[in-house]
Amino acid sequence: MAEIRMVDLKGQYDKIKNEVDQAIRKVLESTSFINGPEVKEFAGNLENYLGVKHVIPCGNGTDALQVSLMSLDLKPGDEVITPDFTFVATVETIALLGLTPRLVDVDPNHFTIDIEALENAINKNTKAIIPVHLFGQCANMEEILKIAAKYGLKVIEDTAQATGATYHFNSGESKKAGTIGDMGCTSFFPSKNLGAYGDGGAIFTNNDELAEKLRYIVNHGMKTRYYHDYIGVNSRLDTLQAAILNVKLKYLDEYNSARKIAAEQYDTILGNHENLITPAKVSWSDHIYHQYTLKTKGIDRNLLQKRMMESKVPAMIYYPVPIHRQKAYSRPEYSEADFEITNQLSESVISLPIHTELTDTQIQHITKTFIEVLNTL
Repeated sequence: MAEIRMVDLKGQYDKIKNEVDQAIRKVLESTSFINGPEVKEFAGNLENYLGVKHVIPCGNGTDALQVSLMSLDLKPGDEVITPDFTFVATVETIALLGLTPRLVDVDPNHFTIDIEALENAINKNTKAIIPVHLFGQCANMEEILKIAAKYGLKVIEDTAQATGATYHFNSGESKKAGTIGDMGCTSFFPSKNLGAYGDGGAIFTNNDELAEKLRYIVNHGMKTRYYHDYIGVNSRLDTLQAAILNVKLKYLDEYNSARKIAAEQYDTILGNHENLITPAKVSWSDHIYHQYTLKTKGIDRNLLQKRMMESKVPAMIYYPVPIHRQKAYSRPEYSEADFEITNQLSESVISLPIHTELTDTQIQHITKTFIEVLNTL
């Protein structure tokens, strides 16, 4: 049996090797390494896939968040609400711009932003919300949009872990993750469901005015060469990465389906274990399983991970230390009681390997090992 990895990028590459190599060779031969035609082509293909008017490629997912915030012309002291249970980049970009991150707790079942906590955190300084579509499914965007409209707030979706997921409105309408708020941001980090072979990111919007501004900001704030209408950054999607993503985008639905099939097998085998709670699936979004993340009960989660690694089956912990406890982002007004669920999750969740190349044999071995280790704790 092949080595089990959290993400098998080599196995995935082997299946599309000829297409990827040809796409890379074409860029090398053209020498159009910066803003080559493949970048525009990829943006257009992703627009069609998502059903969104504008895709603005950029250097990485963190830049996508930062540039989105820059486009809103927020001022120091303005607050942006985002969940505590997330990767630091979501919060980092808020602080980098001199804005104030307002962290709130998450739902205990689907791990995305708690709607009641969100509304309770709004005050006169609040200007925007960044919901995170965590582990592969969407936050409750319909409720978030209602709150945003009520208080006049902008919504920037962090969809780095859910590109390709579909959101279902109560009306029956459906939209892709990242196309629902004012802007959506994604990362093409290699391990993502749609991943490049290096860094990359993009911003999505249906707002023509915002799209124009975003395009200027990612290119040094230039509308015309050497004329800088905005304070900008240098954040471009590399042409080589765009060429690779053009190939992989064709397979995104297939990749997401493979993850769902693997998750269903995990659910079946692990669903009745007394020490585990399998991932919840919400009614408003499908789950594309960027991570397969379980909650543990009544055991030492850290010891479980250690024993799994000793058994040569990887298991990861996302995220072991809540943002509000990080030295860089702690604030005296935060109370541990405000982050009860985040604290519980940080101490109890564990993620098993999930990717497009998992075989039935590997899943059987992973779950067998997992249960055996669990039963020794």
